[in-house]
Amino acid sequence: MGKLVGTQPRSRYPGLIQAGECMGEIRADVTLVNAIDEGNARRGIISPADIHQCQVSALVDTGAVQACVPADVVKRLGTEVTGKRVVTYADGRSEAVDVTEPIRFIILGRDTVEAALVLGDEVLIGQLTLEGTDLWADCKGQRLVPNPAHPDEPVFRV
Repeated sequence: MGKLVGTQPRSRYPGLIQAGECMGEIRADVTLVNAIDEGNARRGIISPADIHQCQVSALVDTGAVQACVPADVVKRLGTEVTGKRVVTYADGRSEAVDVTEPIRFIILGRDTVEAALVLGDEVLIGQLTLEGTDLWADCKGQRLVPNPAHPDEPVFRV
Protein backbone atom coordinates (compact mmCIF):
# COMPACT_ATOMS: atom_id res chain seq x y z
CA MET A 1 0.00 0.00 0.00
CA GLY A 2 1.55 3.28 -1.07
CA LYS A 3 1.72 6.51 0.87
CA LEU A 4 -0.52 9.39 -0.06
CA VAL A 5 0.74 11.89 -2.63
CA GLY A 6 0.79 15.41 -1.27
CA THR A 7 -0.05 14.54 2.32
CA GLN A 8 -0.16 17.88 4.10
CA PRO A 9 1.20 18.61 7.57
CA ARG A 10 -1.48 18.21 10.20
CA SER A 11 -1.23 21.89 11.14
CA ARG A 12 -2.55 22.87 7.70
CA TYR A 13 -5.73 20.86 8.32
CA PRO A 14 -6.45 21.20 12.04
CA GLY A 15 -8.50 18.38 13.51
CA LEU A 16 -7.86 16.03 10.56
CA ILE A 17 -5.62 13.02 10.84
CA GLN A 18 -4.78 10.13 8.52
CA ALA A 19 -3.82 7.72 11.30
CA GLY A 20 -2.92 7.79 14.96
CA GLU A 21 -4.84 8.98 17.98
CA CYS A 22 -8.22 10.63 17.70
CA MET A 23 -10.35 11.50 20.69
CA GLY A 24 -14.08 10.82 20.43
CA GLU A 25 -15.96 8.15 18.54
CA ILE A 26 -16.15 8.20 14.77
CA ARG A 27 -18.63 5.94 13.03
CA ALA A 28 -19.05 5.43 9.29
CA ASP A 29 -21.62 3.72 7.09
CA VAL A 30 -19.77 0.98 5.23
CA THR A 31 -20.79 -1.46 2.52
CA LEU A 32 -18.89 -4.74 2.78
CA VAL A 33 -18.70 -6.95 -0.31
CA ASN A 34 -17.30 -10.44 -0.75
CA ALA A 35 -14.49 -9.72 -3.25
CA ILE A 36 -14.24 -13.39 -4.30
CA ASP A 37 -17.94 -13.30 -5.25
CA GLU A 38 -17.29 -10.13 -7.30
CA GLY A 39 -14.54 -11.92 -9.24
CA ASN A 40 -16.74 -14.95 -9.78
CA ALA A 41 -19.55 -12.71 -11.07
CA ARG A 42 -17.16 -11.01 -13.52
CA ARG A 43 -16.14 -14.45 -14.78
CA GLY A 44 -19.78 -15.53 -15.20
CA ILE A 45 -19.49 -18.23 -12.51
CA ILE A 46 -22.24 -16.65 -10.41
CA SER A 47 -24.89 -14.04 -11.08
CA PRO A 48 -24.19 -10.48 -9.88
CA ALA A 49 -27.36 -10.89 -7.78
CA ASP A 50 -25.57 -13.65 -5.84
CA ILE A 51 -22.72 -11.41 -4.62
CA HIS A 52 -22.79 -11.40 -0.81
CA GLN A 53 -22.76 -7.90 0.70
CA CYS A 54 -24.06 -6.03 3.70
CA GLN A 55 -24.20 -2.51 5.07
CA VAL A 56 -23.00 -1.74 8.57
CA SER A 57 -22.21 1.15 10.86
CA ALA A 58 -18.50 0.70 11.59
CA LEU A 59 -16.33 2.13 14.34
CA VAL A 60 -13.26 3.99 13.03
CA ASP A 61 -10.20 3.26 15.16
CA THR A 62 -7.23 5.33 14.02
CA GLY A 63 -5.02 3.42 16.46
CA ALA A 64 -5.77 0.04 14.84
CA VAL A 65 -3.85 -1.10 11.79
CA GLN A 66 -6.14 -3.69 10.19
CA ALA A 67 -9.90 -3.90 9.79
CA CYS A 68 -11.81 -6.26 12.07
CA VAL A 69 -15.07 -7.99 11.22
CA PRO A 70 -17.16 -10.06 13.65
CA ALA A 71 -17.82 -13.73 12.90
CA ASP A 72 -21.53 -13.15 12.15
CA VAL A 73 -20.65 -10.61 9.44
CA VAL A 74 -18.07 -13.01 7.96
CA LYS A 75 -20.86 -15.61 7.76
CA ARG A 76 -23.28 -13.12 6.12
CA LEU A 77 -20.61 -12.25 3.54
CA GLY A 78 -19.90 -15.91 2.82
CA THR A 79 -16.14 -15.36 3.10
CA GLU A 80 -13.83 -18.12 4.23
CA VAL A 81 -11.02 -18.01 6.77
CA THR A 82 -7.59 -18.23 5.12
CA GLY A 83 -5.41 -18.51 8.21
CA LYS A 84 -4.52 -16.89 11.50
CA ARG A 85 -2.57 -13.81 12.58
CA VAL A 86 -1.31 -12.85 16.01
CA VAL A 87 -2.80 -9.57 17.22
CA THR A 88 -1.79 -7.42 20.16
CA TYR A 89 -4.51 -5.52 22.00
CA ALA A 90 -4.15 -2.07 23.56
CA ASP A 91 -3.87 -3.70 27.00
CA GLY A 92 -0.84 -5.74 25.86
CA ARG A 93 -2.57 -9.13 25.49
CA SER A 94 -1.81 -11.15 22.37
CA GLU A 95 -3.72 -13.95 20.66
CA ALA A 96 -4.06 -15.65 17.28
CA VAL A 97 -7.25 -14.72 15.38
CA ASP A 98 -8.73 -15.80 12.05
CA VAL A 99 -8.15 -13.81 8.84
CA THR A 100 -10.72 -13.62 6.03
CA GLU A 101 -10.59 -13.82 2.29
CA PRO A 102 -10.61 -10.40 0.60
CA ILE A 103 -13.47 -8.05 1.46
CA ARG A 104 -14.26 -4.81 -0.40
CA PHE A 105 -14.85 -1.90 1.99
CA ILE A 106 -16.88 0.93 0.41
CA ILE A 107 -16.96 4.18 2.39
CA LEU A 108 -18.14 7.56 1.05
CA GLY A 109 -18.01 6.22 -2.51
CA ARG A 110 -14.36 5.14 -2.14
CA ASP A 111 -13.27 1.54 -1.86
CA THR A 112 -10.40 -0.73 -0.97
CA VAL A 113 -10.01 -4.49 -0.80
CA GLU A 114 -8.30 -6.20 2.11
CA ALA A 115 -8.37 -9.24 4.33
CA ALA A 116 -9.88 -8.59 7.73
CA LEU A 117 -9.30 -9.99 11.19
CA VAL A 118 -12.25 -11.97 12.57
CA LEU A 119 -12.66 -10.27 15.90
CA GLY A 120 -15.08 -8.43 18.15
CA ASP A 121 -18.77 -7.69 17.92
CA GLU A 122 -18.73 -4.80 15.42
CA VAL A 123 -16.89 -3.84 12.25
CA LEU A 124 -13.78 -1.80 12.99
CA ILE A 125 -12.04 0.36 10.37
CA GLY A 126 -8.27 0.65 10.84
CA GLN A 127 -5.38 2.48 9.20
CA LEU A 128 -5.09 0.18 6.17
CA THR A 129 -8.70 0.87 5.20
CA LEU A 130 -8.23 4.62 5.71
CA GLU A 131 -5.05 4.58 3.60
CA GLY A 132 -6.75 2.50 0.89
CA THR A 133 -9.68 4.89 0.62
CA ASP A 134 -7.59 8.06 1.14
CA LEU A 135 -9.95 9.16 3.91
CA TRP A 136 -8.99 11.19 6.96
CA ALA A 137 -10.54 11.28 10.41
CA ASP A 138 -12.18 14.60 11.27
CA CYS A 139 -11.87 14.33 15.04
CA LYS A 140 -13.79 17.53 15.79
CA GLY A 141 -16.66 16.65 13.45
CA GLN A 142 -16.51 12.94 14.42
CA ARG A 143 -16.65 11.81 10.81
CA LEU A 144 -14.51 10.64 7.92
CA VAL A 145 -13.65 13.09 5.14
CA PRO A 146 -11.73 12.80 1.86
CA ASN A 147 -8.07 13.76 2.03
CA PRO A 148 -8.20 17.56 1.46
CA ALA A 149 -5.40 17.29 -1.09
CA HIS A 150 -7.51 14.79 -3.10
CA PRO A 151 -11.16 15.64 -2.51
CA ASP A 152 -12.49 14.02 -5.70
CA GLU A 153 -10.75 10.65 -5.69
CA PRO A 154 -8.04 8.70 -3.87
CA VAL A 155 -4.48 9.36 -5.08
CA PHE A 156 -1.49 7.22 -4.14
CA ARG A 157 2.26 7.36 -4.56
CA VAL A 158 3.70 4.18 -6.06
